[in-house]
Amino acid sequence: MSGRAIYPSLKGKRVVITGGGSGIGAGVVERFVDQGSEVHFLDVAEEDSRALAERLGTPSFHRCDLTDPGAIAETFARIGPVDVLVNNAARDDRHGLDEVTADYFDRSMAVNLRHLLLCAREVAPGMKARGGGAIVNLGSISWHLGLPGLVAYETAKAGIEGMTRALARELGGAGTRVTCVIPGNVQTPRQMQWYTPEAEAEIIASQCLAGRLQPSDVAALVLFLASDDARLCTGHEYWIDAGWR
Repeated sequence: MSGRAIYPSLKGKRVVITGGGSGIGAGVVERFVDQGSEVHFLDVAEEDSRALAERLGTPSFHRCDLTDPGAIAETFARIGPVDVLVNNAARDDRHGLDEVTADYFDRSMAVNLRHLLLCAREVAPGMKARGGGAIVNLGSISWHLGLPGLVAYETAKAGIEGMTRALARELGGAGTRVTCVIPGNVQTPRQMQWYTPEAEAEIIASQCLAGRLQPSDVAALVLFLASDDARLCTGHEYWIDAGWR
């Protein structure tokens, strides 16, 4: 792709992206395809996912309910050893505190937090056998800003940063790096349903840079952290928010 970085270390690497059928995940899938990686992506949104796979030609779509531990184990067993895992899948449904029952909280943790650890557990042995790998978790600016209407989601996203540090320490001896990318407000069809033009303009005005974040911007940071160029980057969070925070 003209004007975009190419990382030779990613060519031929087996990469798995969760939630890769749309939004940021689709942007990450596309950029890894550009690198010549062997790309697999997991999602439950079949129509969007099959359309993306057909458009790009080479990635493999696996329908997988990430709230089902058995489905996670079966899917990764089918894919085989993995070099790069991008834990992207999440769902930022708006909710008030009065709506957060015990069941709702458990579902939110399953959708937004638990599967990151389960997927990391599935790929860790294969990465160790290959001499190391890279796990890139997707966090969120939301809990850093304390945005309203997201208390369960923000609790999960805060947990991802703690998980990242713990996994980096646990897996580092085997050569596996674990990092966390924290996007600001990214312009995706899902995000646009939450914002009026006035609210979007307010976000841009709060940024240090006026550019509107796109999935490809987030993907660029993910690619760097997955590549050998980031060989000593681990255990930390990396921001891509145009200076919003």
